[in-house]
Amino acid sequence: MTGSPVLNVVRYSALVGGIGYGILHRRTLQAKADVKAAHAEYKHKEQLIQKAKEAYKNRLVAKQSSSGVETDPESPAFDLEKFLLKVEQEN
Repeated sequence: MTGSPVLNVVRYSALVGGIGYGILHRRTLQAKADVKAAHAEYKHKEQLIQKAKEAYKNRLVAKQSSSGVETDPESPAFDLEKFLLKVEQEN
């Protein structure tokens, strides 16, 4: 099936153009995916930092409550005398 030279030029030009478009399109999609992955990694690190802060806070609260004195004035087990004695001993 031989075609005219003009038809062959159009065919091969379309082929080369399609390959070029495919390469450029893939690069843009890959760049978007890389940005999205970097953002997801950053969010993951933020979550890990937040969890570490909460664990540290919980550890400090457990350490403070291990002395047997309730330091939260809103708690029903709060005893002002014990709290004042503890503060006095620390100073």
